[in-house]
Amino acid sequence: MERREIAPLEMAGHIMEKLPDGVLLNSQANGRFNSMVIAWGHLGVEWGKPIFVCYVREGRFTRPLIDEAGAFTVSIPTERLSPEVLRICGANSGRDIDKVAEAGLTLVDAQANGVPAVAETPITLECKVAYRCPQDLSLMPEDVLARFYPQDVPSDSCGSNRDTHVAYYGEIVASYVLE
Repeated sequence: MERREIAPLEMAGHIMEKLPDGVLLNSQANGRFNSMVIAWGHLGVEWGKPIFVCYVREGRFTRPLIDEAGAFTVSIPTERLSPEVLRICGANSGRDIDKVAEAGLTLVDAQANGVPAVAETPITLECKVAYRCPQDLSLMPEDVLARFYPQDVPSDSCGSNRDTHVAYYGEIVASYVLE
């Protein structure tokens, strides 16, 4: 599989258009790979570097993998994620299933950060964690708390809402389209 280098900020419009429909956040550490669906994030420049910011709930399987590796990869589809990939990677924990096998994903070796890309979602941002910040519920507006943190689903369940998110600022160290 060939890689065509891209400038991530030149792809910002497409990336941000696809994000609300779901893109894949990939993590890998200690011999375990996980891919989860995310729909929140930011692409921009901070500290003079291209940055992708993603948010991962504290109780997710992905969080300790990113913390251990210090890296993540964002995989963006050219169209929309298939309903099957959305279902498997968005409603199951990598603690319990092998999402690569279940969703029929094809992993492609990383170019720069050690976390594989996914062939089925060819626009790829390889990121190295530059900064992380846990969110503070006491600083959030009431409407946000009511909608996203109602505290009725435990952290170890899909759809959990008791724990906050950790914001991961990833310096984009490689960006390309898999062809």
